[in-house]
Amino acid sequence: ASFPMYDVAIAGGGPAGLSLALMTARRGLRTVVMERRTLPCDKPCGEGLMPRGVAALEAMGVRQRLPDADAAEFRGIRYVQEDGTTAEGRFMGGVGLGIRRVALSTALLEGARGAGAEILDRTPVTGFVREEDAVFLQLESGESVGARMTVAADGLVSPLRRLAGLERASRSPKRFGMRRHFRLRPWSPFVEVHFTNGVEAYVTPAGRDRVGIAFLWEEGRVDGRISYDALLGRFPRLQERAAGAAPDSDVQGAGPLERVAAARVADRFALLGDAAGYVDALTGEGLSLSFACAEALANLLPLALNQGATAASLQPYEVAVARVYRPYQALTYSLLAIARRPLVRRTVIRVLSRCPRGFDRILGALTA
Repeated sequence: ASFPMYDVAIAGGGPAGLSLALMTARRGLRTVVMERRTLPCDKPCGEGLMPRGVAALEAMGVRQRLPDADAAEFRGIRYVQEDGTTAEGRFMGGVGLGIRRVALSTALLEGARGAGAEILDRTPVTGFVREEDAVFLQLESGESVGARMTVAADGLVSPLRRLAGLERASRSPKRFGMRRHFRLRPWSPFVEVHFTNGVEAYVTPAGRDRVGIAFLWEEGRVDGRISYDALLGRFPRLQERAAGAAPDSDVQGAGPLERVAAARVADRFALLGDAAGYVDALTGEGLSLSFACAEALANLLPLALNQGATAASLQPYEVAVARVYRPYQALTYSLLAIARRPLVRRTVIRVLSRCPRGFDRILGALTA
């Protein structure tokens, strides 16, 4: 096949890449997305979207594309300790949304195509060559796709981040995640976070009759064999809830979770989504960050392309990413520090359980 010269080539057809494609196509930029898997596709994640992420879906016209069977609202966060102590915080504005990842991928895919973006799935990108006025993405087929601007939205591992020389090693302990869904009617209007030593469990409504249960843990802090069933067995209340319920997805895992980018822009090149840097899934902010950064990049690209899409012309995107990423990073490191210290964590949750209005205000400030 012979490809035209595009304005924007996006490597990666996850939510970050598809949302950017929708936005750039709507701005009149000739946009192509290349994804190695078949779209729509699944991904191991908690699937909870905070209120500002829901607002972003509505602004993109994607929220209404999600069927009730694959999306369920939630009103806040509930922390559950080993002894049953709970602390509940409600969002002060808006609602969260648990969305089955395949349904979100389908809705974003339809939106991007409807806006005029070209989608090439089953099209692995193996590298790129930067020339004076364009970047040529090399495909596994031996062909190449040229564009005035390339965006790597190729996930946590991000081969293009490494090839661009923007990879930086993480110095934090390695954290991993694993998830599965069950055919269960959601029992709570909250995303529940259950704690035990070394592991957290995240329970997210992901449809009218579906619940996702995900686990996060740190390497070296969990004794014995690690499997989904073994981790579920550490949470007797959740194990009892799931007993007899039919599994609704295969077990999928990811990690190490933290990824560090030395920079998010270079000449005619930008990183987006998890490829641009990621700390951990415990705050549930990954999708909201991706949508916010996609909007910042889409707003900038028409002007940046007129200026040659140099690193200097893309610098406002670097600034915009840092502005939303730093608070997420600081909050995530703080929560990780608390989660690693059971005595501190138990004390914090006991205090929050006695001050629900205070928890509401904290949650409102963090999700505004």
